[in-house]
Amino acid sequence: AGSLMTTKHSQPQSTFAKSLTSTSTNTPYFKAAESTEIPPYVTKCPSNGLCSRLPPDCMTCNTNYSCIYGKPATFDCKVKPHVHCVDQNNHEQENFTVNMTCQFCWQLATTDYVCTNSTNCMTVSCPRQRYNATCTVRDHIHCLGNRVFPKMLYCNWTGGYKWSTALALSITLGGFGADRFYLGQWREGLGKLFSFGGLGIWTLIDVLLIGVGYVGPADGSLYI
Repeated sequence: AGSLMTTKHSQPQSTFAKSLTSTSTNTPYFKAAESTEIPPYVTKCPSNGLCSRLPPDCMTCNTNYSCIYGKPATFDCKVKPHVHCVDQNNHEQENFTVNMTCQFCWQLATTDYVCTNSTNCMTVSCPRQRYNATCTVRDHIHCLGNRVFPKMLYCNWTGGYKWSTALALSITLGGFGADRFYLGQWREGLGKLFSFGGLGIWTLIDVLLIGVGYVGPADGSLYI
């Protein structure tokens, strides 16, 4: 379910393959042809647009077994019931071909899918922390396999702290702990305040640490 490709190994299995394709819409395939009720996936399908530009939820495609991983491949596709599209000459068609790269969805470039973010992991740590994300392929991208997949990603969220502001505070008011207060590190800020920046030594060290990005926000986020 959720895949672009519907595998058909042999003729006896074709009915089973169609039923698998329809499960992603929660509407049985044979009922869609008999009922006048509009299936939910139709809302994702542009009316009278180019067939080759339809989102994968609007079509059913056969697997091209001759495709070579990483190479361009052509797949034979057919629009689902209640979906209307046209070719380059503005003629309505049901059967068409889709050109794509032979690869699974989880192997796509990071710009081709959107993943959930985590705000409870530390971005500044050694080793750098990862979190379990759920990724969804963008509608205009075609690929093999499930279009929603899990992936381990590096923590990359931000709490809105600016590196330039932290560095400026460290240089100008670092002796009073202003940089540490800004980053949410209250204990270190109080320590610098009452020790006058560690008599200047702590101030110089913080300028270097913030400058190279070693010291970051207390919430574990990244600078912006």
